[in-house]
Amino acid sequence: MSFSIRLTEEERKLADSYAKLHSITLGEAFKRALFEKIEDEYDIAVADEAYGEYVDSDRRSRPIEELWKELDL
Repeated sequence: MSFSIRLTEEERKLADSYAKLHSITLGEAFKRALFEKIEDEYDIAVADEAYGEYVDSDRRSRPIEELWKELDL
C-alpha cells in the first residue's frame, strides 16, 4: 500500500534530516513513526485499564521492606 501526504517545505526538510540522521528512507521514517505512535497509544490504553482494575480491586501497594522482612531477606 502506498500513500501521499502534503508537507510544508519546512516539514519536508525536517523529515529529510531525520531520515538522513538515521540512514533510512523517508518512507521508512514515516512508517516507523506511525507504528511507534500506535504502539505508544496501545501501551497507554493497556496501562490505564490495568490501573483501573488495580484501583477497583481495593489492593494497596506496600513498601518493599515489608516484603523483604516477610521473606527473611
